[in-house]
Amino acid sequence: MKKAIRILDSFFAVFLIVIYSFVIYGDVMLPNEITVIDYSDNIINELYTVSSSTDQSVDLQKAQIVGTEEADLKFLNIIPVKNEIVKHSEPKKVFVSGQSFGIKLYTDGVIVVGTKDIIVDGKKINPSKQAGIQVGDVIVLINNKKVYSSDDVENILNDNNGNDYKVTVKRGTKLKTFTVSPVYVAEEGCYKAGMWVRDSTAGIGTVTFYNPSNQSIATLGHPITDVDTGEIMPILNGEAVNTKVTSVNKSSENETGSLCCDFLSTTIGTLTENSNRGVYGKYADNIDLSSCPEYEIAPVQEVKKGFAQIICTVDENGPKVYSAEILKVLYNDKEKNMIIKITDEELLNKTGGIVQGMSGTPIIQNGKLVGAITHVIVNDPTKGYGIMAENMLNVAE
Repeated sequence: MKKAIRILDSFFAVFLIVIYSFVIYGDVMLPNEITVIDYSDNIINELYTVSSSTDQSVDLQKAQIVGTEEADLKFLNIIPVKNEIVKHSEPKKVFVSGQSFGIKLYTDGVIVVGTKDIIVDGKKINPSKQAGIQVGDVIVLINNKKVYSSDDVENILNDNNGNDYKVTVKRGTKLKTFTVSPVYVAEEGCYKAGMWVRDSTAGIGTVTFYNPSNQSIATLGHPITDVDTGEIMPILNGEAVNTKVTSVNKSSENETGSLCCDFLSTTIGTLTENSNRGVYGKYADNIDLSSCPEYEIAPVQEVKKGFAQIICTVDENGPKVYSAEILKVLYNDKEKNMIIKITDEELLNKTGGIVQGMSGTPIIQNGKLVGAITHVIVNDPTKGYGIMAENMLNVAE
């Protein structure tokens, strides 16, 4: 009898561990917020469902529900897992691109990308660093005069007789003002403040989608950062232009390849926002979207591990569909929401996997736009990270 009780106790303990494991998995791995479009009580999957806080099934047939409501995520529709935010939405469609494009970006202010010691009478002096200016600061004012370019900074600093400068910078979300005392370099016949600055950048990416509801363009899925500081570059204005792919430098283990493109004269849009979730703006009035297929945006909970497709441009023939696989879904990560693997042999032969310039490549699954490729995994370029399309749409709108 005692042996039977021990067996039952062991079985019950294992049962509780299994149940607890599913609860922990649901709490950590499943999304904290879902968008409901297709009306069903079985919102997440066969094991996890969402019910209202009053223990009634969420009545998703009520099309008049707008906004959000709180609901309970349950395991086997019985065991509470966590509180869920449920948003109701009508299906949203966008024109999916996959076309490579050129980026021309000008900053709102001037980024400090380095400081440099100056030799005066055999001594090293760094006026900017001594004043408190740091790499990554964005200079917005000098002596209360707005600066827009590195030329502005150079001209103001050169037009000096050794007087101090009041330099106002943006550091994070705060403005700070420092007093910089430039030093005279006799060999060069000018005053110097001991800092390097940058006001623009250029690059190549992939257009994810065009949103006809507000004429917005969504690209990259990640921010443009300064190559020296790693800081997100604040946009004053930017331009997206058509490109022609001329060649591909293939990726290999521990070495990221790249698309090689010629910038064309045709503007496809203006760029106005550089965020953690991509670069956004407005597409040009004369742009032809007839070649872009229209796809519905998948709610985050619909993105699953398994077969997927990507649309990208790696030669002069324009966007083409290639096979891929979503290996992992990270619903609650802020930007890196999935890991994707390129499985298409044709694409692997051309690129070796994911290369620079493919950021923004649309990811399609089950006939819907689910995300965009954002980063390559350097030690295995056949794999990379992606961001949810719904997260990009939220920024674009």
